[in-house]
Amino acid sequence: MISNLAYIHPDAKIGNNVTVEPFAYIAGDVVIGDGCWIGPGAVIHDGARIGKGCRIHTAASVSCLPQDLKFAGEVTTAEIGDYNDIREYVTISRGTASRGKTVVGDHNLLMAYVHIAHDDVVGSNCVIANRVSLAGEVEIGDWVVIGGAKIFYEPFFNLEGSAALRGWAMSSALIGCLVGALLSGAWSDRYGRKKMLIAASFLFVASAVGTGAVDSFFWFVVYRIVGGFGIGIASNVSPVYIAEVSPASVRGKFVSLNQLTIVLGILMAQLANWQIGEYFTAGSETLSVESIEWAWRWMFWAELVPAGLFFALSFVIPESPRWLATAGRSDEAGKILVRVGGTDYAGQTLSELGQLNEDKKEKANWGALLQPGVRSVLVIGIVLAVFQQWCGINVIFNYAQEIFSAAGYAVSDVLMNIVVTGVTNVIFTFVAIYTVDKWGRRTLMFVGSAGLSVIYFILGTCYFLGVSGWPMLLLVVLAIACYAMSLAPVVWVVLSEIFPVRIRGMAMALSTFFLWVACFLLTYTFPILNEAVGASGTFWLYAGICLAGFLFIRAKLPETKGKTLEELEKELTK
Repeated sequence: MISNLAYIHPDAKIGNNVTVEPFAYIAGDVVIGDGCWIGPGAVIHDGARIGKGCRIHTAASVSCLPQDLKFAGEVTTAEIGDYNDIREYVTISRGTASRGKTVVGDHNLLMAYVHIAHDDVVGSNCVIANRVSLAGEVEIGDWVVIGGAKIFYEPFFNLEGSAALRGWAMSSALIGCLVGALLSGAWSDRYGRKKMLIAASFLFVASAVGTGAVDSFFWFVVYRIVGGFGIGIASNVSPVYIAEVSPASVRGKFVSLNQLTIVLGILMAQLANWQIGEYFTAGSETLSVESIEWAWRWMFWAELVPAGLFFALSFVIPESPRWLATAGRSDEAGKILVRVGGTDYAGQTLSELGQLNEDKKEKANWGALLQPGVRSVLVIGIVLAVFQQWCGINVIFNYAQEIFSAAGYAVSDVLMNIVVTGVTNVIFTFVAIYTVDKWGRRTLMFVGSAGLSVIYFILGTCYFLGVSGWPMLLLVVLAIACYAMSLAPVVWVVLSEIFPVRIRGMAMALSTFFLWVACFLLTYTFPILNEAVGASGTFWLYAGICLAGFLFIRAKLPETKGKTLEELEKELTK
């Protein structure tokens, strides 16, 4: 549908099923592909070459004259690929004599007020956050996300010209995560859960202060690694601690709360970064000297609020009573257990722990993980940790923009993003919290693995047959909901329960380590996989992985609902 109130030059080439809203302006030397939507007041200048399925919102300006003093009016272009979502007030300059064209690939999200300067090359499947400005002749690869602190610290440290340094700045924290997760296991078994949580919270505080205060890229990376080290410790020890202080009847619910806090924390961090970015960039389409100097610092310093609270409260919480009992401090353990579940609960737990300690007096070490009774449990833990990452949910998030665009929705709409990803995650995490101690861990894992397998198979088939629209949108929402109520929280619940108390920290650490490794491999291989087998093949592959996960859970994972940790240890290591 083309509005009578829009201006379209007679020489412009407009594809099929293109919608042009009132007051849009389209110049003569313009090509617009099939199925595009041009919003009210959008301006498409000479030289624009726009692919199919793009959405160009209110007051966006595509192929405008470059803001470059050496531009002399030469004929150049701005080439926009397929299924791009170009939000309000985005400006994309056409090229100069330097390259002759500005290029934006496929399936990109350019949020409000983004500026793409002359002769830039932006890859595919990128997300560029509000008010980000790219200087002229900048090249960005595929699957790049530019937003939050990243857009501010990169020009401060002069990283724009080096993809390797930009990648190192982002991924350096993962090094700390891997090391922290691996080392914290033995340390928590030796020194206690509480001390490791205090150490993790201190590292969070140190990282927040140091990362925001430095002027050297070397020290910036060092403090990123420090923060990652804390994440590795916390991701390992927190579920273990919660499981060990919780009665069996509510243990699943309490451990699931850990996943809820992660989901809510991500949302709060995004909101905080958005507000800080708005403060330093309001009213400007480019980054000022002040914003480059200070915006990213305050984004990292904002971490001090939750980190400081975590640090203060970590001194207040009691030590894990089960660790205390294993360490021969039964009197201290008994007092804490009485506070948790009463006298009878404390007596029963201490009795069971005492029998286990009497039966298995060997010293905890990494070799203990290879003992026959423990080895089989460790395999279950590692497979489940890897499966949580390889279940393919990241495929859903990576394809979300394409699916929404094909359904006629603007995925870049902030409300849509929140509703589909954030709110769905939060709501169905609450579902998991409510059901995990009622339905059981095994049942929810069945729901997650089987449900995702079916959804992926249908999605792959839809891609193969060329189906689009609301069925695809519904399948995306169902996949996110299915994951949020099952694999996301329940894997952590199971991992915190199945290992013997004397080596629980080390076993949990090894499982968490493999989880982080699986996360890295998935992220690294996804673009390669997608290019090799396409969308349909990718979804079918992950459908097969989820089916394999279902069969593994059915064959190997016992139900842990309602059983004490001591009962589980006897059952699983016999």
